[in-house]
Amino acid sequence: AEKHAGVSCVTASMDDIQFEEAARIGQIITIKAKVNRAFKTSMEVGIQVTVQDVLTNVEKVVSVAYATYVAKPVGARKVDFELEPVKLLSREDQLEYTLAIERRRIRLGYEQVFRNLMQESNKEGDYYKSFEEEDAVSTELTHVQSIELVQPPHANHHGNTFGGQIMAWMETVASISASRLCRSYPVLKSVNMFKFWGPSVVGDRLVFNAIVNNTFQNSVEVGVRVEAYNCEEWIKDQARHINSAFLIFNTVNDKGELLTFPRIKP
Repeated sequence: AEKHAGVSCVTASMDDIQFEEAARIGQIITIKAKVNRAFKTSMEVGIQVTVQDVLTNVEKVVSVAYATYVAKPVGARKVDFELEPVKLLSREDQLEYTLAIERRRIRLGYEQVFRNLMQESNKEGDYYKSFEEEDAVSTELTHVQSIELVQPPHANHHGNTFGGQIMAWMETVASISASRLCRSYPVLKSVNMFKFWGPSVVGDRLVFNAIVNNTFQNSVEVGVRVEAYNCEEWIKDQARHINSAFLIFNTVNDKGELLTFPRIKP
């Protein structure tokens, strides 16, 4: 993103990330990234992750993801700053360029749909009556909290916490939350609606709260909320909401068969 923009850039959001394969110790991971399309001050970066087994030489795609970056020019460059358009060198570039505007439209529409649903759900007074099942497990059992101190290795060259580091901490706390239902080791299948509401920096304390939102036949959704505090905010208990995401897990037995999750009661 910064190679294209020529100025500092920050991550604004990640589209839903699907994990097709698991990468394991001893395998070779290749990560390729390129700017698919530049808008006025933001751009879409496409990222492909592949894994290669050194014994069999077989290469598989782990994940394809799309990140939105925002350019942050400083000083006089802020005035009338606009990103250069992307140079399209192949038919693949042209396709990604066209799809980028559609993904952007869907992304913005996605947020509005969820805002509307949240407003409607707040009006429904009898919502919880449908969850009085005897065998349902209370979501209180799945609540997990973790606190991390952001240190220099956790931050990028701007001093902001790596988005990937936050996602890794999210996965850990969400995995523990899911495991309290399935009593086994959950496998992460996707990360949905991973958005940055604000930055965190070296020295911040990050508080991760995870809870199971719902279970389906063979999968479970865990919601994670991340709040940041500097020293003064920590003493005053004034949190900054910096991230939220929804992580989807499933579990398999020794034969590779998907296991069923129990129903939950909010």
